[in-house]
Amino acid sequence: MRRPVAVTSLLALGLAGAVVGGNTLASQVTAASRRPAPAATVTAAATPAAGPADDASTAPPASADPSSGAEASGEAATDPSDAAPRAGTGPSAGSEHQGEQATLYRGDGSTGTAEAGSEADRVGALFTGSITAGHHSCSASVIHSITKNLVLTAAHCVAGSDGLRFVPGYRDGKAPYGSWQVTKVFTTDGWSQDEDEDEDFAILQIAPQGGRQIEDVVGGNPLGLDAGATTKVRLYGYPDGGEEPLLCTNATEREDTHQRRVDCPSFPGGTSGGPWIDTASGQVIGVIGGYQQGGDTADTSYSATFGRTIGDLYTEAVKASMPAVPSPAPAPAPPSSTPAQQNPTAAG
Repeated sequence: MRRPVAVTSLLALGLAGAVVGGNTLASQVTAASRRPAPAATVTAAATPAAGPADDASTAPPASADPSSGAEASGEAATDPSDAAPRAGTGPSAGSEHQGEQATLYRGDGSTGTAEAGSEADRVGALFTGSITAGHHSCSASVIHSITKNLVLTAAHCVAGSDGLRFVPGYRDGKAPYGSWQVTKVFTTDGWSQDEDEDEDFAILQIAPQGGRQIEDVVGGNPLGLDAGATTKVRLYGYPDGGEEPLLCTNATEREDTHQRRVDCPSFPGGTSGGPWIDTASGQVIGVIGGYQQGGDTADTSYSATFGRTIGDLYTEAVKASMPAVPSPAPAPAPPSSTPAQQNPTAAG
């Protein structure tokens, strides 16, 4: 039996058109792929290594063109009202590249290799070891935020942040935009306590490199909430044993109140965590996961419905990722008075 999604009140961050949702957080995650695995609670990674753990070829190119209007400096915004996505509306971040997406469309329900491009390059593979062919586990994608450092995947894909790295645009053993350290994982209480398949999503916090955040380098797609049951999406994911991302375009269907499905052939294990991108708005409205951790066949994929619960999770992740505001320095103490100052007439 499906468990209902619990919700609580909106976290008021003053986000413009903020996504809203329910559960409080636990930094917990479980093992990768589409198969069940026991949960393991975590909070944050050990101190991340400075820069990529790989060779120099994985460093993010300084000339990479940031999407989503991000500033090249990589400094996070400090006003939460600047950039939260609206539920169910708005273009994708980096909309100046929308023309490129025409080359990514495939016939409804057919699967092929995703061509490199602004949208596909925001999708990447997760690694817990060397960034080499055959070592990736699940899929993930960059989502737009004012902190510019958040990545979305399935909760069952990650068993902790220690050693976990995200490689956007990964192809054939190469990391064209670098290998990025995951520093914290956010999941809901429903997942951390019960592995609730209706809350099988996770948000990853990513460490900066060279003063730049990951969204400065590849851009990010907005998070979309409460999309219609039948929505045309582009589905991305890295299959086990495959070295390039798959792409399929098809319309979603409602599975039940808290799950949706899409028929796309040949999306096997490893594609879990891959985004469902609304073809009309460019928003991410699902990730491969949910029912049976993505489905019991490679031809039909599932996602937990994106509503208030993931909206609240996103809000919490943004809040936790904001740079700390330094406390003001204490005012200097007034100088001590001298005996002469205490009794001016005493002198002479």
